[in-house]
Amino acid sequence: MCLKKKRIVPYELVLKKSKMKFIVCEKPQEFKLKEKEIPEPKEGEVLLKIKRIGICGTDIHAFGGTQPYFEYPRILGHELAAEYVKGNAAGFKPGDKVTFIPYFNCGTCVACRNGLTNCCVNIKVFGVHIDGGMAEYVSIPEQYLLHGQGLDYDELALVEPLAIAAHGVRRAAVKSTDTVLVMGAGPIGIGLIQFAKIAGAKVIVMDINDYRLNFCKTELNADETINPLNDDVAAKLAELTNGDMANVVIDATGNQKVMNSAFNYISHGGRFVLVGLQKGELSFSHPDFHKRESTLMSSRNATIEDFEYVMKCLKEGKIDPKKYITHRTSFSEMITDFGQLIDPKNNVIKALIEID
Repeated sequence: MCLKKKRIVPYELVLKKSKMKFIVCEKPQEFKLKEKEIPEPKEGEVLLKIKRIGICGTDIHAFGGTQPYFEYPRILGHELAAEYVKGNAAGFKPGDKVTFIPYFNCGTCVACRNGLTNCCVNIKVFGVHIDGGMAEYVSIPEQYLLHGQGLDYDELALVEPLAIAAHGVRRAAVKSTDTVLVMGAGPIGIGLIQFAKIAGAKVIVMDINDYRLNFCKTELNADETINPLNDDVAAKLAELTNGDMANVVIDATGNQKVMNSAFNYISHGGRFVLVGLQKGELSFSHPDFHKRESTLMSSRNATIEDFEYVMKCLKEGKIDPKKYITHRTSFSEMITDFGQLIDPKNNVIKALIEID
């Protein structure tokens, strides 16, 4: 077999290009491939060549028209790995593998002043509130740039969703004596399982997809699984916990019915953390919630501490994200393939878009 030597394009030629391709979600259920000028980084910005794009729940909800706080048209994509092309960021040079924190904060609001940049009052999430990374090139503020630390492009594309999960587990203050119920075994749920296991907790996973439940047992060492289509969840959970229920319940479904039902799964003194997001209202019995002295909290985005922790775990081999990169497509074929990549019947755990 003859192996082709990879062609390296000199940066002088890269920077002489004037046009780039990008994919925009014009409205629900409609992507379009277009072309525009390559952005010229302003003072304090850097130019990056995108190499990998993870397809996430936000992208799916935006495409489906169910994402809160969303306007069209929008270039999606915030799970990104890139190559550093141009800029004056200290410690970076052309060709470096990088990723970045896609939550652009104002730095002055009450949240930012208290170090909670992940829930900035004026936050602009890349690919949600502003155009994102489904493009050949992007220009971003250099302050959000992160060194690749020896990780490859596949791993770097998964740092952001893993940081979301790490933040959720940190919010829940999961410890080794906890029993954690993770509801939803998509990519974020998988990250929640892994970080809860790293914390030493017993982890029970709930999902309606048997393929994903089996994956969680065999690949992620989940302790138990529950399928609501086959089991009475509350009864099964009581059986698995000797009647205690779960000290920590974490939602990664973004499903209103699931969230409302989950108030019945919390132990006395337990915590319920909402990582998933939906447009409706929560409803629960105040007396039942009160008598347990339950804690309800949301978990939004992630902080630099979470990103650093994730990259440390990746470097130390505590997490092997390549286990759940199950599907790939090219940038040119993404629009055609998108429907298949988000179809649960195709057993997709995580899909990546590759750009040459």
